[in-house]
Amino acid sequence: MTVGQTRAWDRLWPVLGRDVADLPPGPLDVPAWFGREAPAMLEIGPGMGETTAALAKAAPELNYLAVDVFQAGLAQLMMRVEAAGLENLRLLRGDAVVLLERHVAPDSLHGVRIFYPDPWPKKKHHKRRLVQPGFMALVASRLEPGGRVHLATDWAEYADQMLEVCAAEPLLRNVYAAAPGGWAPRPDWRPRTKFESRAEEEGRASRDLIFERG
Repeated sequence: MTVGQTRAWDRLWPVLGRDVADLPPGPLDVPAWFGREAPAMLEIGPGMGETTAALAKAAPELNYLAVDVFQAGLAQLMMRVEAAGLENLRLLRGDAVVLLERHVAPDSLHGVRIFYPDPWPKKKHHKRRLVQPGFMALVASRLEPGGRVHLATDWAEYADQMLEVCAAEPLLRNVYAAAPGGWAPRPDWRPRTKFESRAEEEGRASRDLIFERG
């Protein structure tokens, strides 16, 4: 981590963050952590936090949670939280699967966002991809009825896999099933990051998918 990120971590993590491995058994008490009752949004893999901070700022009515294993990225996100004066964003460091399995109650999340997960482009590494049938079944079980999972990727083959996996999950339905290919339109509210712009320059178009818990 940079010097600034290290300082931000030391100063802000005790207030804004928790390690998944250190959470007490059972569901995380989200309202107590935020000091209020509000719909809970979980973002998996916020990266360096540019998009996450902007989305949390644009939705003050949400209790916004972000989980990642990347300490430097979480530190950078906390710097953004501090700079923007955000009060509705909390961070978790650790495995999203462990968080969902052990510390998120069924039917409790208003939404889940997975934007640009690691594509693991080599075929021999596809088993490492996050979006797999078992994982999406877990995500679906944690959504409240009517809750939505929103995915985006700029790797066409991974997008096809995401669509196939989500369409096969019985708890989910494609909100844009009638749209061409079943893809959701790119939402205006999601900031266009340097990462996404670079992908487009390299000829990789982003695809969005939005599925809803029945």
